[in-house]
Amino acid sequence: MKFAVGYQEPENRELFSRIVADYRDHICEVYFALPGSPSGRADYARKGSIDRLEDELTAIRQMGVKLDLLFNANCYGGSAISLDFEKKLCAVLADWQSIGLLPDVVTTTSPYVAMLVKKHWHTVETRASVNMRIDSIGGMEYLKDIFDSFYIRRDLQRDVSTLKSFKNWCDNNGKKLGMLLNSGCLRNCPSQTFHDNLVSHDKEVKLRENTSWNPHLCWRLYAEQQRYVEFLKSSWIRPEDLQYYENLVSFAKLATRQHHYPRLVIGAYVNRSYHGDLLHLTEPDYSAAFAGKMLDNTLFPADWHTRAGSCGANCHNCGYCNDVLKKIMR
Repeated sequence: MKFAVGYQEPENRELFSRIVADYRDHICEVYFALPGSPSGRADYARKGSIDRLEDELTAIRQMGVKLDLLFNANCYGGSAISLDFEKKLCAVLADWQSIGLLPDVVTTTSPYVAMLVKKHWHTVETRASVNMRIDSIGGMEYLKDIFDSFYIRRDLQRDVSTLKSFKNWCDNNGKKLGMLLNSGCLRNCPSQTFHDNLVSHDKEVKLRENTSWNPHLCWRLYAEQQRYVEFLKSSWIRPEDLQYYENLVSFAKLATRQHHYPRLVIGAYVNRSYHGDLLHLTEPDYSAAFAGKMLDNTLFPADWHTRAGSCGANCHNCGYCNDVLKKIMR
């Protein structure tokens, strides 16, 4: 299994390109957003961010790793289908091409962006973002004229039979399929659209006098210990269970753009083993929310992958995750 990993500004004084170099044989892509532009994460651009990004991506491309540019914000406001947006997109790609860094892939939530890339930059692969929440073969069928690859909706991906059906369709239609391995988000979160839109307008939000109310449903839920079990019901895949999924996807995404310890995450999945608190592997990292508790990744029962890989999400009549939580929480 090859991994797509998310670029971040140097943390802990370590360049991201050094991490990529150490795991080069296992990394197929590095995805990144433009500093100062809306994306699926809040923008933390600092002075010199664009220069550092160019230097890092140059080093990464020299390793033979593909580059994936993100246009995956949930909202682009009134300019979402404008001619100005088309000019901006073309200018961005032309600028990156001029310095030898034309992305190999553009991942987007916007069918308009995908169409424009196909129109002007036909050599660049277009990918449907995981934030599009594509949850049916019909959804891929509708968009196959403008997308070359798809992320399956993370809420479905644990189910091996569903993943197989998506993979079969992709194989039969010349498409590629990916999955996101370490999302900490709630399964079937009803607040995702609200949250994604909030992130898209992060700059505007910061200019307002805002309430102290926490807009993130997951963090509000995990303030109550009886809700901890919801973490086990989420969509993440343990490093130890990759063998059951690796032949079903063309690439696997690791969320590392804002993770405090990207090397830890990448190393765990490359090595297919992690001896520590499972909460530290996901983005977001909920260890602070679990009030001094940890979820020992070494204590999962042997049948976890079987149960997770065939889960019908009939939680009201199951109770399995509650039993597992008692076993692994310390």
